Amino acid sequence: MTHALPPSLETRAPVYPHGVRTLRIQVKPNSRTEELTPQDDGSFTARVKAPPVDGKANAAVINLLAKHFGVRKSQVVIKSGASARMKLVQILD
Repeated sequence: MTHALPPSLETRAPVYPHGVRTLRIQVKPNSRTEELTPQDDGSFTARVKAPPVDGKANAAVINLLAKHFGVRKSQVVIKSGASARMKLVQILD
């Protein structure tokens, strides 16, 4: 099942040559719910239940993005910010 973005959100996730989307994600670990919400500046906020320990929050963010964009987890790559709350993530098509 793929999750198509509304037209207003598709412009916030630019597609670069070779089908690569680069997103800015602010992660909020230890949240009560898991959700991905767009922000006014074009970035996204990812709330995940996992704690920021041993890469668990990063794995949860990758899983959340893969489900949201309808791609495999292997197609979601954290390019920078692996140990920070603000991350640059690439989604490969």
